[in-house]
Amino acid sequence: MALSILGALLAWDVAHTKAVYTLLVVLVPLNVFLSMAWTERGARYRASYGWLLLIVAEAAAIWFISKTTPDLSHWAFKSPPNPLVGRVAFAAAFATAVWRAWPEYKPLPVGLAAALVAFFVAESWATVPGTYAAFMTAAGLILLASLLQESHQLAFRDPLTGLPGRRALEERLRSLPGRYAVAMVDVDHFKKFNDTHGHDIGDQVLKLVGGRLSQAAKGGVAYRYGGEEFSVLFPGASVDDAARELEEIRNSIETYRMAVRSPDRPKQADEGAKRRGAGAPEKPLSVTVSIGVAGPGRGATPQHVIKAADEALYRAKQGGRNRVSR
Repeated sequence: MALSILGALLAWDVAHTKAVYTLLVVLVPLNVFLSMAWTERGARYRASYGWLLLIVAEAAAIWFISKTTPDLSHWAFKSPPNPLVGRVAFAAAFATAVWRAWPEYKPLPVGLAAALVAFFVAESWATVPGTYAAFMTAAGLILLASLLQESHQLAFRDPLTGLPGRRALEERLRSLPGRYAVAMVDVDHFKKFNDTHGHDIGDQVLKLVGGRLSQAAKGGVAYRYGGEEFSVLFPGASVDDAARELEEIRNSIETYRMAVRSPDRPKQADEGAKRRGAGAPEKPLSVTVSIGVAGPGRGATPQHVIKAADEALYRAKQGGRNRVSR
């Protein structure tokens, strides 16, 4: 009698465990799919309350299943060890993660795709405790690493130009011994340019300037300092050497002609080519930059050097812009 009661209790526990496991196998990739399919708009956006309600509903469903004995005889839930609905949810989530990762390959979408694979392998070996634990641990570590990398990029890299940001410059300056030069670069009349041609063209200008600065020779490293202002760090270089290199960059930016599409230009390449052939004009635009460069004096801190470069930049603007000042 006691053995039959114990057997019934074990069967009840197995049924409940399998039900909760099946639900989790479906909900985890489903939540990943939903999070990747919709653009994140911040925790305070009203749509975030929908996520809160979804989490509460899922927790209630898990609690309900843990207290009842659901019928999982349907063929969609009987594909061992992973139910068919779980495989479909995984395929949708993985495809969406890959779609969001390409072509920029940002850490979080890539990490989610890799963690999903580890989670799927763990599901497939759920009856082998050691293998299951190893792959579930791998999934957690992948997610943690991708979150850390994403946070680092948000803090240290500018998403528009792809250049390192201001914090990255400050960190690098703290570890620089000896001689170096710092340049502060400002796009001339950028606000007026932005107001006249629109923010999309303004973004193109910032990308152009950032790209030209990133090609600095003699070991120069370009940074997006903020707004329309950039910095270039020349480790081990003198101010004179840096100024000569910056003059070449300034000239390359001045002489570059950027074609701006007219607002009514069609997106199709063939139609655009026909209009160009018919004489539809495209206005070439050019921009200039003012540059101030400075190096460390005796006892000068990195903050003093940046301030000196800012003052040199101010002198370049006062002198008529589109020039390098020391």
